[in-house]
Amino acid sequence: MSSSLIDAVRPHLPTDLDTPDCLDADVQRDLLYALAEVPDPRQRRGVRYRLASLLAVAVCAVLAGASTFAAIADWAADLDPPARRRLGLLGRIPAGSTVWRFLVRVDATVLQAVLTGWLRRRMPTRPAEPGRRARAVIAVDGKLLRGARLPAGRQVHLLAAYEVATGIVLAQVAVEAKSNENPAFAPLLDQVQARLGSLAGTIIVADALHAQVGHAHTVAAHGGYLMVTVKANRPTLLEQLRTLPWAQVPVGHRTRSRAHGRRETRTVKAVTVATPDGLQFPHAAQAVRITRTRTLGGKTTRQTAYLVVSLPAADAQPADLADWSRRAWHIENRLHWVRDVTFGEDAHQARTGNGPAVAAVLRNTAIGFHRSNGEPNIARATRRASRRPHDLIDAVTSRTRTQ
Repeated sequence: MSSSLIDAVRPHLPTDLDTPDCLDADVQRDLLYALAEVPDPRQRRGVRYRLASLLAVAVCAVLAGASTFAAIADWAADLDPPARRRLGLLGRIPAGSTVWRFLVRVDATVLQAVLTGWLRRRMPTRPAEPGRRARAVIAVDGKLLRGARLPAGRQVHLLAAYEVATGIVLAQVAVEAKSNENPAFAPLLDQVQARLGSLAGTIIVADALHAQVGHAHTVAAHGGYLMVTVKANRPTLLEQLRTLPWAQVPVGHRTRSRAHGRRETRTVKAVTVATPDGLQFPHAAQAVRITRTRTLGGKTTRQTAYLVVSLPAADAQPADLADWSRRAWHIENRLHWVRDVTFGEDAHQARTGNGPAVAAVLRNTAIGFHRSNGEPNIARATRRASRRPHDLIDAVTSRTRTQ
């Protein structure tokens, strides 16, 4: 970190800042110190604002609900002098054009990695529950940014890996033009492994698009396990799953729920299979059938989903499979939906450079930050942060872990 930025924020930090152990263990939970790891895309000549300060302003503004680059600049302009100093803005306020020109040039992949690390360092350490399998679940899914078009006219498509237990996006990569999510899957897992250190024992849950032979090999090579839905894009595999003797398989798990005038029953059956003779899908250890029966307004509907999972029955009981299948939807309901509805992502017409991906990274960070603080309603959390900018700045520069 530059000495000038340290001097700027030193009055607001504890006196033991110069201790190396403190810097490694505690101070890195300070947003300003974390953001100093991001490479500066600007030339040195003419630089007026510190990189970490501009990025910290952008992060805090989105935490407070800013949905565009102009809104980020407005949030900074509305700060009082003490709040600006806490973020390292010691002189002039950056204009909206300055904020925009800077953010569209930042490396979105590096920024996601840095902010993911910062969020994870702030997470409290929770003891494992007695008798419970401690197995991480990561959901993988892509999202098209409908309002964001690059100069060539194509829309921006991003593939993300979401840690469902914490609500933190571990990695995000761009899907190349004239391609789909499949080629981006392996680079995404490489980044996730770099964040976590290891994927051993981790469950990767994904939708039917990722029921690919190559993906199964990639997950296994990383030491993880794949649980994926099978649909018509894999007709042979789907037919194999449908024709298994399900009538002879006992129900392994059943749940019933009532909400909003709707009654729903979910029934899980699982059977051990042998590959390659059993199923034409590598590393498959179990075939799963989940039946959802829903009654609403006197009308009953039934939906059946088929899945394969590479964990054997000894390590993945039907109750676990039911839980993981529902967690697969968290990335849609608790991340992508919030980015659209709360932050208006599809209406944001970012069109330049890395702008669309950087904006998505900032929204991921805001959602992960509020989720890790136990906030069930992200819209309410952003409104509270907007009303209390000093509390927000205190929180992101705090050396203590999130409670």
